[in-house]
Amino acid sequence: MTEDKITQTEDFEAEELSSASEEETSEKAVESAPEFDENDPDAPKWYVVHTYSGYENKVSENLTKRILTQNMRDQIFQVLVPVEEEVSFSTDGNKKQKRRTIKRKIYPGYVLIQMKMNDRSWYVVRNTPGVTGFVSPGLKLPLPKDEVEKIKQLMGLSAPKKIKLELEIGQTVRVISGALQNQIGEVIEVNPESEKLGLNVEMFGRTVKTTLEFGQVEKI
Repeated sequence: MTEDKITQTEDFEAEELSSASEEETSEKAVESAPEFDENDPDAPKWYVVHTYSGYENKVSENLTKRILTQNMRDQIFQVLVPVEEEVSFSTDGNKKQKRRTIKRKIYPGYVLIQMKMNDRSWYVVRNTPGVTGFVSPGLKLPLPKDEVEKIKQLMGLSAPKKIKLELEIGQTVRVISGALQNQIGEVIEVNPESEKLGLNVEMFGRTVKTTLEFGQVEKI
């Protein structure tokens, strides 16, 4: 089935596409989704759809309703609007700073869907009011696992994976990323909890102490 075989009616009512509030819960439109073995070839994958600008939350709400009414809970499992919390400060009339936490969309105009791709599930998603199409519609390519994990981490839905790096004080390492890339340094401090280490690096004839993350160095 290709995208041009099914035409979505775009004359939906205005209120059906009224933009949802940023404060609405958009992280888990379909709750209590089961856990799946990522190595199972039959496990559902994550796909990305385009939406009309500003209607991501409404699309999530509309699709969730369609999943229930179309009895698709065994085919479509989660709907995510990728958001992250952002803290802003403003000053009131008394010159006092007010702290405000808002949810900012990470990818405006896109919604992520965990689903088993087939003709029926494709049709239900594609014909949800506000959806303009799948990313890579003809190939029906799922989102790579590492990209899904990064998005979940940004949303606070998944903890970053711990980096295992056995280091000792006095050990020599090479910096592999950042401003000091390719520099050689001596380990002077190791903090496994924060996954950071202190290094002494020779620069311009001087020894400079710096702090880096485990993922920025490699043993030599």
